[in-house]
Amino acid sequence: MKAIIVCTSVSHGNTKKIADVMGQVLQARVVDPQHIDAAELAGYDLVGFGSGIFLGSFHAQLREFVESLPEQRSTAFVFASSGFPDAGMQRFSRPMVRLLEQKGFEVADTFSCRAFDTYAPFKLVGGIRKGRPDAADLAAARTFAEGLRVRLGATR
Repeated sequence: MKAIIVCTSVSHGNTKKIADVMGQVLQARVVDPQHIDAAELAGYDLVGFGSGIFLGSFHAQLREFVESLPEQRSTAFVFASSGFPDAGMQRFSRPMVRLLEQKGFEVADTFSCRAFDTYAPFKLVGGIRKGRPDAADLAAARTFAEGLRVRLGATR
C-alpha cells in the first residue's frame, strides 16, 4: 500500500516530529500542503493529515488544503499535537474527520499527543507541556502507525 503524510507544523516542529516517526513506519513521504498538488493524492492508498491545534482547530493551511481536495476514494488518518487532549464533547479531531469523510475518504483512525504550547496566556509563563512530544509520545506515534500498517497492509 502506498502512503503519504500531509503535515502542517509551524510553531515548534512538534507535529513534524510525530509525522516523521509515522512516516518511517509507513514508508511514507511527509509533505507540507503547499508542496503537493491535491490531485496527486489520488495515487495513494493511505493519506495522513496532521497539524498542531490552534484555538481548538487544525491549522488553517491544512483545513484549506483538505477543503480544496476533489472527491477521493482512499483511506485516511488524522493526527495532531496539542497542549490539551482530544477528549470530551469538543474533540478537535471531529471536524477534520467529518471534512475528510465528506471528501470521500474512509478515516481509519485518529491520533493526538500533548505538545509544547506557547499560545497567548501560556507564553507569559514560558509555555505548557515543555519537552513534549517526548520519547513516550514518539513511541505512541510509532505504535499507532504500526497498527495502521498491520490493519491496512500499508507496506510498499
